[in-house]
Amino acid sequence: MSFESKIQELLSKRVEAKKGGGEKRIETQHAKGKLTARERIELLLDESSFEEFDMFVTHRCNNFGIDKQEYLSDGVVTGHGTIDGRVVYVFSQDFTVFGGSLSEAYANKICKVMDQAMKVGAPVIGINDSGGARIQEGVNSLAGYAEIFQRNIMASGVIPQISAIFGPCAGGAVYSPALTDFVIMSKENSNMFVTGPKVVKTVTGEIVSEEELGGAMVHGTKSGISHFVAEDEQEGIQLIRKIISYLPQNNLEDPPLQGCCDPINRLEDSLNYIIPDNPNKPYDVKDVIHSIVDLNEFLEIQRYFAPNIVIGFARFNGMSVGIVANQPNYLAGVLDINASRKAARFVRFCDAFNIPILTLVDVPGFLPGTAQEYGGIIIHGAKLLYAYGEATVPKVTVILRKAYGGAYCVMSSKHLRGDINYAWPGAEIAVMGAKGAIEVLQHKKLSEISDPQEKEEFLGKSEQEYREKFANPYNAAKYGYIDDIIEPRNTRFRVIRALQALATKKDTNLPKKHSNLPL
Repeated sequence: MSFESKIQELLSKRVEAKKGGGEKRIETQHAKGKLTARERIELLLDESSFEEFDMFVTHRCNNFGIDKQEYLSDGVVTGHGTIDGRVVYVFSQDFTVFGGSLSEAYANKICKVMDQAMKVGAPVIGINDSGGARIQEGVNSLAGYAEIFQRNIMASGVIPQISAIFGPCAGGAVYSPALTDFVIMSKENSNMFVTGPKVVKTVTGEIVSEEELGGAMVHGTKSGISHFVAEDEQEGIQLIRKIISYLPQNNLEDPPLQGCCDPINRLEDSLNYIIPDNPNKPYDVKDVIHSIVDLNEFLEIQRYFAPNIVIGFARFNGMSVGIVANQPNYLAGVLDINASRKAARFVRFCDAFNIPILTLVDVPGFLPGTAQEYGGIIIHGAKLLYAYGEATVPKVTVILRKAYGGAYCVMSSKHLRGDINYAWPGAEIAVMGAKGAIEVLQHKKLSEISDPQEKEEFLGKSEQEYREKFANPYNAAKYGYIDDIIEPRNTRFRVIRALQALATKKDTNLPKKHSNLPL
């Protein structure tokens, strides 16, 4: 065979590999509204930047006649490319080949790109669309999953890991995305569950559809597993590119700094009037966030899950910052089990990847009730407390209105190594609200007053005295727990100045093998 014919053989094999499971299966994939593995990579990465690995890999199994079916690439496309010029590693599962099912060779391909990503310090993006383990390969397929899980664990906190679910993801396959930093699901075709509807019906008798059991909105609203719910794959892929823009390449680098045309001293007069006079009246904390960040741009994470707390990424004078904010518009911004879990994991992510944290506080306390206590609010609330206390990145806190009880401590207080803690002039920092406090402090006196009108007058006077003492930030400022009381409209400028001052912060925790955080 001449050298020229060998080149032609190479080119024809490349064409064959790019067809995946063949034209008919590609058409079926498109008919479902799904892109192919390579089309997804093409959309995700900068034009012509993709360098593919292991295009000629095939499975090595002879069981059940599967050796009569071989496809180049074996159901997953792997390699590296760039997003906005920055290197990322990627694997994209190909449903047109054996339903995207995972074989030993397939797992080795994924492990190779993950190992390489850890060596060079670059993010890994996994696009999932698979029927699960390849049954014909038995334990070898299961071993392949476990090898991937081990790498997810070793990469955690070292390089960013992002998972997109653009098709089925069931059984053991779900644990790899669950171990990564962010999960994106598309509304149209994605689902995740450990056991499918048929098994559920057999074991528990429940009749449930795939969508009801593990669809995008289920995981976006109920379990919180999905950080982003995209309308379709195209939007999901654009979200991945957006997330990457806020993140460093690895844990040893700082997040990318972007140019900023939004003046740092821009005053937002509306903030001087955003807090209602009635302390029980809600407002939308996202209005505060959009007002103070660069170009009003905020990338919210887990929007539909535990909406009583808001988390996400924004920029201040081009600096990437993670924001955690109580949401008075939902359950008065109270901390509950889900809100605590949601915020704690985000704080730990930001700390792992050198992203400063801004905390906006308006919290009346923890949600009371047997459901919360039986569900372990103590341990879940401790997760958030632990995350803030452990974090060594710059931490700036602004108390907007209420900061009551243990929730004051938890929300990045000065006592948890908060670096710069501000308060707005109407901030209330106390053990509890005025009414509850007086009922405790004056319980004996109140029980002695029989006249309802006299009791009402006494309550009113006592509550007023309590408010004068605690319904302002000056008492906390007197002890240095608040560094300054700032005019609301000047919040953007003060936050940016704080972040600039903290840019060279160095803080460390005591040496240890690892922490034993409350789980």
